[in-house]
Amino acid sequence: MSGVLASEQGMAGAGKTGSGEVRARGWLLSHKWLLLRRASQIGILALFLLGPWAGLWIVKGNLSSSLTLGVLPLTDPYMLLQSVAAGHLPWKESVIGALIVLAFYLLVGGRVYCSWVCPVNMVTDAAGWLRRRLSIRTGKTPSRQLRYWLVGVTLLVSLATGTIAWEWVNPVSMFHRGLIFGFGFAWAIVLGVFLFDLFVAPRGWCGHVCPVGAFYSLLGRPALPRVSAAGRVRCDDCMDCYKVCPEPQVITPALKAKDDATPVIRSVNCTNCGRCIDVCTKNVFRFALRFDERRDTQ
Repeated sequence: MSGVLASEQGMAGAGKTGSGEVRARGWLLSHKWLLLRRASQIGILALFLLGPWAGLWIVKGNLSSSLTLGVLPLTDPYMLLQSVAAGHLPWKESVIGALIVLAFYLLVGGRVYCSWVCPVNMVTDAAGWLRRRLSIRTGKTPSRQLRYWLVGVTLLVSLATGTIAWEWVNPVSMFHRGLIFGFGFAWAIVLGVFLFDLFVAPRGWCGHVCPVGAFYSLLGRPALPRVSAAGRVRCDDCMDCYKVCPEPQVITPALKAKDDATPVIRSVNCTNCGRCIDVCTKNVFRFALRFDERRDTQ
Protein backbone atom coordinates (compact mmCIF):
# COMPACT_ATOMS: atom_id res chain seq x y z
CA MET A 1 0.00 0.00 0.00
CA SER A 2 2.86 2.41 0.71
CA GLY A 3 3.99 2.05 -2.89
CA VAL A 4 0.50 2.84 -4.13
CA LEU A 5 0.18 5.87 -1.86
CA ALA A 6 3.52 7.29 -2.93
CA SER A 7 3.13 6.35 -6.55
CA GLU A 8 2.51 9.74 -8.12
CA GLN A 9 4.83 12.02 -6.28
CA GLY A 10 7.72 9.78 -5.27
CA MET A 11 8.19 12.25 -2.41
CA ALA A 12 10.26 10.21 0.00
CA GLY A 13 13.50 12.13 -0.11
CA ALA A 14 15.47 15.16 -1.22
CA GLY A 15 15.96 15.60 -4.93
CA LYS A 16 12.79 13.73 -5.84
CA THR A 17 9.66 15.24 -7.32
CA GLY A 18 7.80 17.17 -4.64
CA SER A 19 10.40 16.61 -1.91
CA GLY A 20 10.49 20.36 -1.22
CA GLU A 21 6.77 20.31 -0.54
CA VAL A 22 7.23 17.46 1.94
CA ARG A 23 9.88 19.40 3.79
CA ALA A 24 7.76 22.56 3.82
CA ARG A 25 4.37 21.12 4.83
CA GLY A 26 4.98 17.58 6.04
CA TRP A 27 4.01 14.29 4.42
CA LEU A 28 0.29 14.35 5.19
CA LEU A 29 -0.46 17.85 3.87
CA SER A 30 1.71 17.36 0.80
CA HIS A 31 -0.24 14.19 -0.04
CA LYS A 32 -3.68 15.53 0.90
CA TRP A 33 -5.42 15.05 -2.44
CA LEU A 34 -3.71 11.72 -3.06
CA LEU A 35 -4.96 10.40 0.28
CA LEU A 36 -8.49 11.69 -0.37
CA ARG A 37 -8.54 10.02 -3.78
CA ARG A 38 -7.36 6.72 -2.33
CA ALA A 39 -10.03 6.93 0.38
CA SER A 40 -12.65 7.54 -2.33
CA GLN A 41 -11.47 4.68 -4.56
CA ILE A 42 -11.12 2.17 -1.71
CA GLY A 43 -14.37 3.31 -0.07
CA ILE A 44 -16.40 2.88 -3.26
CA LEU A 45 -14.83 -0.51 -3.88
CA ALA A 46 -15.59 -1.55 -0.30
CA LEU A 47 -19.28 -0.73 -0.74
CA PHE A 48 -19.46 -3.21 -3.61
CA LEU A 49 -17.52 -5.88 -1.72
CA LEU A 50 -19.45 -5.72 1.56
CA GLY A 51 -22.23 -7.81 0.02
CA PRO A 52 -20.27 -10.82 -1.29
CA TRP A 53 -17.68 -10.64 1.51
CA ALA A 54 -19.83 -9.83 4.56
CA GLY A 55 -23.44 -10.27 3.45
CA LEU A 56 -24.12 -6.55 3.89
CA TRP A 57 -25.75 -5.58 0.59
CA ILE A 58 -25.59 -1.80 0.59
CA VAL A 59 -24.73 -1.82 -3.12
CA LYS A 60 -25.47 -4.67 -5.51
CA GLY A 61 -23.65 -4.98 -8.82
CA ASN A 62 -20.49 -3.24 -9.96
CA LEU A 63 -19.38 0.05 -11.52
CA SER A 64 -21.04 -0.90 -14.81
CA SER A 65 -24.48 -1.33 -13.26
CA SER A 66 -25.57 -1.20 -9.64
CA LEU A 67 -28.46 -0.71 -7.25
CA THR A 68 -27.85 1.14 -3.98
CA LEU A 69 -30.04 0.37 -0.92
CA GLY A 70 -32.52 -1.26 -3.27
CA VAL A 71 -33.60 2.16 -4.52
CA LEU A 72 -30.93 4.09 -6.46
CA PRO A 73 -29.98 2.62 -9.86
CA LEU A 74 -26.66 3.66 -11.40
CA THR A 75 -25.61 2.63 -14.89
CA ASP A 76 -22.45 3.29 -16.83
CA PRO A 77 -23.72 5.20 -19.90
CA TYR A 78 -20.86 3.81 -22.00
CA MET A 79 -22.01 0.29 -21.19
CA LEU A 80 -25.62 1.26 -21.94
CA LEU A 81 -24.61 2.59 -25.37
CA GLN A 82 -22.91 -0.73 -26.14
CA SER A 83 -26.00 -2.59 -24.98
CA VAL A 84 -28.23 -0.53 -27.27
CA ALA A 85 -25.77 -0.99 -30.16
CA ALA A 86 -25.94 -4.73 -29.51
CA GLY A 87 -29.70 -4.59 -30.04
CA HIS A 88 -30.82 -4.98 -26.43
CA LEU A 89 -33.76 -2.87 -25.31
CA PRO A 90 -32.64 -1.33 -21.99
CA TRP A 91 -34.69 -1.59 -18.81
CA LYS A 92 -36.26 1.62 -17.55
CA GLU A 93 -34.08 1.43 -14.42
CA SER A 94 -30.96 1.23 -16.59
CA VAL A 95 -31.91 4.36 -18.49
CA ILE A 96 -32.68 6.23 -15.26
CA GLY A 97 -29.37 5.07 -13.80
CA ALA A 98 -27.46 6.21 -16.87
CA LEU A 99 -29.13 9.64 -16.78
CA ILE A 100 -28.18 10.04 -13.10
CA VAL A 101 -24.54 9.15 -13.85
CA LEU A 102 -24.50 11.46 -16.89
CA ALA A 103 -25.84 14.37 -14.85
CA PHE A 104 -23.26 13.80 -12.12
CA TYR A 105 -20.25 13.70 -14.44
CA LEU A 106 -21.49 16.61 -16.57
CA LEU A 107 -21.49 18.59 -13.32
CA VAL A 108 -18.18 17.47 -11.78
CA GLY A 109 -16.20 16.40 -14.88
CA GLY A 110 -16.08 13.04 -16.61
CA ARG A 111 -12.41 12.27 -15.96
CA VAL A 112 -13.10 12.52 -12.24
CA TYR A 113 -14.23 8.92 -12.73
CA CYS A 114 -10.64 7.98 -13.60
CA SER A 115 -8.93 9.60 -10.62
CA TRP A 116 -11.54 9.35 -7.86
CA VAL A 117 -13.59 6.23 -8.67
CA CYS A 118 -11.80 3.73 -10.92
CA PRO A 119 -9.90 1.07 -8.90
CA VAL A 120 -7.57 0.33 -11.83
CA ASN A 121 -6.05 3.78 -11.23
CA MET A 122 -4.37 2.27 -8.16
CA VAL A 123 -2.89 -0.48 -10.34
CA THR A 124 -1.49 1.92 -12.94
CA ASP A 125 -0.17 4.27 -10.25
CA ALA A 126 1.65 1.36 -8.62
CA ALA A 127 3.15 0.45 -12.01
CA GLY A 128 4.26 4.05 -12.49
CA TRP A 129 5.87 4.12 -9.04
CA LEU A 130 7.75 0.87 -9.71
CA ARG A 131 8.77 2.05 -13.18
CA ARG A 132 10.43 5.11 -11.64
CA ARG A 133 12.05 3.10 -8.85
CA LEU A 134 13.56 0.70 -11.40
CA SER A 135 14.45 3.58 -13.79
CA ILE A 136 12.75 1.80 -16.70
CA ARG A 137 13.05 3.90 -19.86
CA THR A 138 11.99 1.39 -22.50
CA GLY A 139 8.74 1.26 -24.39
CA LYS A 140 6.76 3.27 -26.91
CA THR A 141 3.75 5.38 -25.95
CA PRO A 142 0.77 5.11 -28.33
CA SER A 143 -1.15 8.13 -29.58
CA ARG A 144 -3.60 9.68 -27.13
CA GLN A 145 -6.19 9.50 -29.91
CA LEU A 146 -6.15 5.70 -29.78
CA ARG A 147 -8.54 5.67 -26.80
CA TYR A 148 -11.16 7.63 -28.79
CA TRP A 149 -10.85 5.23 -31.73
CA LEU A 150 -11.39 2.36 -29.30
CA VAL A 151 -14.69 3.91 -28.14
CA GLY A 152 -15.93 3.68 -31.71
CA VAL A 153 -14.48 0.21 -32.21
CA THR A 154 -16.19 -1.20 -29.11
CA LEU A 155 -19.53 0.20 -30.25
CA LEU A 156 -19.06 -1.32 -33.72
CA VAL A 157 -18.07 -4.70 -32.24
CA SER A 158 -21.13 -4.59 -30.00
CA LEU A 159 -23.27 -3.87 -33.07
CA ALA A 160 -21.68 -6.74 -35.00
CA THR A 161 -21.72 -9.34 -32.23
CA GLY A 162 -24.81 -8.48 -30.24
CA THR A 163 -22.75 -8.33 -27.04
CA ILE A 164 -21.47 -5.63 -24.69
CA ALA A 165 -18.01 -5.85 -26.23
CA TRP A 166 -15.89 -3.96 -23.71
CA GLU A 167 -17.07 -6.15 -20.83
CA TRP A 168 -15.13 -9.04 -22.36
CA VAL A 169 -11.89 -7.40 -21.23
CA ASN A 170 -12.87 -4.43 -19.03
CA PRO A 171 -10.10 -4.27 -16.35
CA VAL A 172 -12.46 -2.50 -13.91
CA SER A 173 -14.97 -5.35 -14.01
CA MET A 174 -12.13 -7.88 -13.95
CA PHE A 175 -10.59 -6.23 -10.88
CA HIS A 176 -13.93 -6.44 -9.09
CA ARG A 177 -14.49 -10.02 -10.24
CA GLY A 178 -11.00 -11.07 -9.17
CA LEU A 179 -11.51 -9.74 -5.64
CA ILE A 180 -14.72 -11.76 -5.30
CA PHE A 181 -13.85 -15.01 -7.06
CA GLY A 182 -10.10 -15.16 -6.62
CA PHE A 183 -7.31 -15.85 -9.07
CA GLY A 184 -8.18 -16.51 -12.70
CA PHE A 185 -8.50 -14.85 -16.09
CA ALA A 186 -9.75 -11.64 -14.44
CA TRP A 187 -6.44 -11.12 -12.66
CA ALA A 188 -4.58 -11.86 -15.91
CA ILE A 189 -6.28 -8.82 -17.48
CA VAL A 190 -5.39 -6.61 -14.49
CA LEU A 191 -1.81 -7.91 -14.54
CA GLY A 192 -1.64 -7.10 -18.25
CA VAL A 193 -2.55 -3.47 -17.55
CA PHE A 194 0.10 -3.31 -14.80
CA LEU A 195 2.80 -4.76 -17.06
CA PHE A 196 1.80 -2.48 -19.95
CA ASP A 197 2.32 0.63 -17.81
CA LEU A 198 5.47 -0.81 -16.24
CA PHE A 199 7.35 -1.90 -19.36
CA VAL A 200 5.66 -0.40 -22.42
CA ALA A 201 4.28 3.11 -21.79
CA PRO A 202 4.33 5.36 -18.72
CA ARG A 203 0.70 6.14 -17.80
CA GLY A 204 -0.09 4.32 -21.03
CA TRP A 205 -3.34 2.64 -20.08
CA CYS A 206 -5.26 5.55 -18.53
CA GLY A 207 -3.79 8.28 -20.70
CA HIS A 208 -3.62 6.59 -24.09
CA VAL A 209 -5.66 3.37 -24.32
CA CYS A 210 -8.65 3.12 -21.97
CA PRO A 211 -11.89 3.85 -23.89
CA VAL A 212 -13.85 4.33 -20.65
CA GLY A 213 -11.72 7.35 -19.74
CA ALA A 214 -12.05 8.61 -23.31
CA PHE A 215 -15.83 8.32 -23.16
CA TYR A 216 -16.05 10.15 -19.85
CA SER A 217 -13.78 12.92 -21.11
CA LEU A 218 -16.52 13.74 -23.65
CA LEU A 219 -18.72 14.72 -20.69
CA GLY A 220 -16.17 17.07 -19.16
CA ARG A 221 -16.66 20.37 -20.97
CA PRO A 222 -19.47 21.89 -18.81
CA ALA A 223 -18.01 20.68 -15.49
CA LEU A 224 -17.88 23.23 -12.66
CA PRO A 225 -14.89 22.12 -10.51
CA ARG A 226 -11.56 22.92 -12.16
CA VAL A 227 -7.91 23.15 -11.28
CA SER A 228 -6.63 26.70 -11.62
CA ALA A 229 -3.04 27.87 -12.01
CA ALA A 230 -4.04 31.09 -10.28
CA GLY A 231 -0.58 31.49 -8.79
CA ARG A 232 1.25 31.04 -12.09
CA VAL A 233 3.20 34.25 -11.50
CA ARG A 234 5.11 32.30 -8.82
CA CYS A 235 6.02 29.37 -11.09
CA ASP A 236 9.78 28.65 -11.05
CA ASP A 237 9.65 26.13 -13.94
CA CYS A 238 10.65 23.17 -11.73
CA MET A 239 8.44 20.94 -13.94
CA ASP A 240 7.23 18.84 -10.99
CA CYS A 241 3.59 19.34 -12.02
CA TYR A 242 4.32 17.96 -15.47
CA LYS A 243 6.11 14.95 -13.99
CA VAL A 244 3.15 13.89 -11.84
CA CYS A 245 0.24 14.87 -14.10
CA PRO A 246 -1.42 11.92 -15.88
CA GLU A 247 -2.35 14.29 -18.74
CA PRO A 248 0.54 16.83 -18.73
CA GLN A 249 -0.54 18.40 -22.01
CA VAL A 250 -3.48 20.05 -20.21
CA ILE A 251 -1.26 22.19 -17.98
CA THR A 252 0.57 24.42 -20.47
CA PRO A 253 -2.22 26.78 -21.64
CA ALA A 254 -3.23 27.73 -18.09
CA LEU A 255 0.26 27.77 -16.56
CA LYS A 256 2.06 29.59 -19.37
CA ALA A 257 -0.85 31.81 -20.45
CA LYS A 258 -0.59 30.29 -23.91
CA ASP A 259 -2.72 32.26 -26.40
CA ASP A 260 -3.67 34.53 -23.47
CA ALA A 261 -5.42 31.60 -21.75
CA THR A 262 -7.02 32.07 -18.34
CA PRO A 263 -5.43 30.25 -15.38
CA VAL A 264 -8.31 27.76 -15.30
CA ILE A 265 -7.47 24.38 -16.83
CA ARG A 266 -10.40 23.81 -19.17
CA SER A 267 -9.26 20.67 -20.95
CA VAL A 268 -11.77 17.82 -20.80
CA ASN A 269 -8.88 15.47 -20.06
CA CYS A 270 -7.90 17.07 -16.76
CA THR A 271 -8.80 14.43 -14.17
CA ASN A 272 -9.09 16.87 -11.24
CA CYS A 273 -6.78 14.55 -9.32
CA GLY A 274 -4.98 17.30 -7.39
CA ARG A 275 -1.51 15.87 -8.06
CA CYS A 276 -0.22 19.25 -9.24
CA ILE A 277 -1.60 20.91 -6.10
CA ASP A 278 0.07 18.37 -3.83
CA VAL A 279 3.46 18.59 -5.49
CA CYS A 280 3.85 22.33 -6.13
CA THR A 281 6.14 24.10 -3.65
CA LYS A 282 5.04 27.55 -4.88
CA ASN A 283 1.28 27.06 -4.39
CA VAL A 284 0.66 27.75 -8.06
CA PHE A 285 -2.38 25.47 -8.31
CA ARG A 286 -5.67 25.24 -6.44
CA PHE A 287 -9.20 24.00 -7.01
CA ALA A 288 -11.66 26.58 -8.28
CA LEU A 289 -14.83 26.86 -10.38
CA ARG A 290 -14.75 27.08 -14.15
CA PHE A 291 -15.86 30.73 -14.08
CA ASP A 292 -13.23 31.81 -11.52
CA GLU A 293 -10.55 33.47 -13.65
CA ARG A 294 -8.88 35.35 -10.81
CA ARG A 295 -5.11 35.16 -10.71
CA ASP A 296 -2.64 35.99 -7.97
CA THR A 297 -0.49 39.05 -8.55
CA GLN A 298 2.48 37.86 -6.51
